[in-house]
Amino acid sequence: MPTSPLASFRPRIALVDVNNCYVSCERLFRPDLEGKPVVVLSNNDGCVVARSAEVKALGVPMGVPWFKLRDLARQHGILAFSSNYALYGDMSNRFMGVLAQFSPHQEIYSIDECFLDLSGFRYINLTEYAQEIRHRVKQWVGLPVCVGIGPSKTLAKLANHVAKKRSVWNGVCDLTTLASENLDSLLAEIKVSEVWGVGRRLTVALNELGIDTVRDLRDAEPGRIRQHFSVVLERTVYELRGVSCLELDDVAPAKQQIRSSRSFGQTVFTLDELGEAITLHTTRAAEKLRRQGSEAAAIQVFVETSRFKPNELQYSRGITVPLAEATDDTLRLTQAALAGLKRIYKPGFCYAKAGVNLVEIAPRGNAPVDLFVNVADNARSAPLMNVLDAINRRFGRNTLGVGIAGLGSARAWSMKRGNKTPSYTTCWDELPVARA
Repeated sequence: MPTSPLASFRPRIALVDVNNCYVSCERLFRPDLEGKPVVVLSNNDGCVVARSAEVKALGVPMGVPWFKLRDLARQHGILAFSSNYALYGDMSNRFMGVLAQFSPHQEIYSIDECFLDLSGFRYINLTEYAQEIRHRVKQWVGLPVCVGIGPSKTLAKLANHVAKKRSVWNGVCDLTTLASENLDSLLAEIKVSEVWGVGRRLTVALNELGIDTVRDLRDAEPGRIRQHFSVVLERTVYELRGVSCLELDDVAPAKQQIRSSRSFGQTVFTLDELGEAITLHTTRAAEKLRRQGSEAAAIQVFVETSRFKPNELQYSRGITVPLAEATDDTLRLTQAALAGLKRIYKPGFCYAKAGVNLVEIAPRGNAPVDLFVNVADNARSAPLMNVLDAINRRFGRNTLGVGIAGLGSARAWSMKRGNKTPSYTTCWDELPVARA
């Protein structure tokens, strides 16, 4: 039976993903780590957030607390590193910049994942093209990647999983090249839990209906799936059938909420210390707000003790502080946040975490104007924030800021990163040195 001429115009989506991203970034500047079991830890060196292949082979799960791995680490020589966000962010930007050369339509999905639209590349062998992507990223950035290609974003994600887990594919899996019987056999070998958006609870519910593999879900009746679960999972069924339901977003949509929070490196007791942390979080949230060209009409503030210490007195409280007028001004947002903090703070508790959440976000200039707000103050705000952001972009974050946000020295409650590697690419004092 001849192929339809329209078949060549079907979508072709590629997902490019960095292998063990955080670990790969660490190894890039530490070649001696190649082949050794390495993990990267979360804030305050708490839990495992990245694992090398050698650690995965030991059966170490994602998210396990580091203190539970002490004996295993000594036994197998597992090396643990604190999260180096400046390094990972910079390497991600370089990675995405290289990928932008391979397609005019690019969606940055996460720090280490990117969708590329290859639909118009009808006369190119996409497997060879994907191998070229892998080669250039490795040569120019130094990071190992795998590429999955499919007629939908869900199948591209699945193809990437196959490319990573099965060495026979040599880092590239193009599902569009498989005959239907071969594709059926492949999907029948993969558990339904590997489908994009199918979590642990959903996997259990699907298994109860006899849906155990990706092929089972693909072949399920869409209306039944929607009745038992949701229209989102129904859409996934169609995506697994090669019907593209999820468009590629060239520009990430503006966030409807912006959150900034972090656990403390050590317990905090006083209002002043909490105020310093809230000021810092508000400053960072306001920077993100201005970066996407938005304003917030309210700010939520919260504090909490550690739920992992049940023997201590527990307290968790949050408050939403509405603003007289939507703003992106760090000064106004900080003033509102600190006022909210004073209302929820209670002495006598061991606080483990605090943060803010900007809500009721709208594009700048779209929010209603308060006639009773001083127009001159509004006129001064934008130039002041522009200068603030320009200085911090040029000289580094927190060079200039409100209160504690303008001080470079660490505080007693600052995040613990006892085994952080140098920033390498973002700090002059930490640039790698090569000697002949």
